[in-house]
Amino acid sequence: MPENNNNEPLGPRRRRYERQHQRNPHLRPHKKRPWLTTLLVILGLVIIGGAWWGIKTYNNAKNTMNTTFQATGTKKARNVDAVLKKGNPFSILLLGTDDGALGRGKDFSARTDTMIVATINPKKESMTLTSIPRDTLVNIDGQSQKINAAYTIDGASSAVKSVEKLLNFPIDFYVLINMGGLKQIVNAMGGVTLTPKMTFKYGHANVKKGVKTTLSGAAALDYSRMRYDDPLGDYGRQKRQRQVIMSMVSQSNSLGSLTNIEKITKELSNNMRTDLTWGDMVALDTKYKNATHHAKSYTLQGTDSTINGLSYQVASAAERYKISKKIRTQLQLSTDNLSEADFTETATVSTSSSSDTSSSSSSSDTTTYQSDTGTTGTTDGTTTYQGDTSTYQGTTTQGTTTQY
Repeated sequence: MPENNNNEPLGPRRRRYERQHQRNPHLRPHKKRPWLTTLLVILGLVIIGGAWWGIKTYNNAKNTMNTTFQATGTKKARNVDAVLKKGNPFSILLLGTDDGALGRGKDFSARTDTMIVATINPKKESMTLTSIPRDTLVNIDGQSQKINAAYTIDGASSAVKSVEKLLNFPIDFYVLINMGGLKQIVNAMGGVTLTPKMTFKYGHANVKKGVKTTLSGAAALDYSRMRYDDPLGDYGRQKRQRQVIMSMVSQSNSLGSLTNIEKITKELSNNMRTDLTWGDMVALDTKYKNATHHAKSYTLQGTDSTINGLSYQVASAAERYKISKKIRTQLQLSTDNLSEADFTETATVSTSSSSDTSSSSSSSDTTTYQSDTGTTGTTDGTTTYQGDTSTYQGTTTQGTTTQY
């Protein structure tokens, strides 16, 4: 057996080469096939292609989402740029208009029957969703109003101010989506999977309690709209709305959703309005993407009251105080100077001073109402917001100011 210079036996490939070389002295040895190099090249091309797709998708998403921006026209209660830069907790008012489906237009002019305050706390990796019943009593320009009418009076500005003054905390952003938009977005996500808390059939929704179900857009819409067959009525509907939102959030980072990102952003652009800029959205994805690991939900509870022949939900001072403390604790805002006495008056909103360059002005209006229990109440409260980087100045009631 031939040996090499180190007196070690030659392998089969080398022996074949030695025999061939004896017949043809000019023959050069074969190099091993560079399979590893080839694989790396292929992987490199895949990575480059993926990066190109990512850049393309990013730019398309940016251009698409820029069309959804719509400022409220009023100065924010605090410096949201500083909040996001520091990665501090923030709040979003989620508004759902009852249009865009069932043959209705989608010009975002309907009442916001869905009103949910979302708080995001990245340090605690937690999120809360607090529903506000659509019939909750507020006072807008001296008139008793259901809070779902605030948006129709002066747009998102009025809705934001109404919630701020009802619960005495700063709202950093709003997101408005119409009913048809929910349907289209869920379809773009490939459906939404959840476990129903009750059995019912309503429209496209046909669900059983405790059985995990994937709902199409139409089914998710009907699932979140049904209320007459729910023992809890509108409060039960609010729970299902929050459940759909939480399920969508939990699925938003799934591979299926990411592959449909362009479709999703297109549907969002057609059906959503928000004062979140693209830069804000990127900051949220960078610093807050793990903040939804632990989610809790609450509802502002009210009692039935009739005012001028219309039915309202009137939230007591104790209930508003309790919910305000929960939200402000999640936002890491002080509650030291907050007391139930700060919520003894109906939230009063003025829409007469919408401006990009000035804080929303105070209003002092008085409204007398008759409740179902026969008691008579008078509202006489004002609210002032100071929008610097560190101070949010809350409700002023009967000369007492809460600052935190």
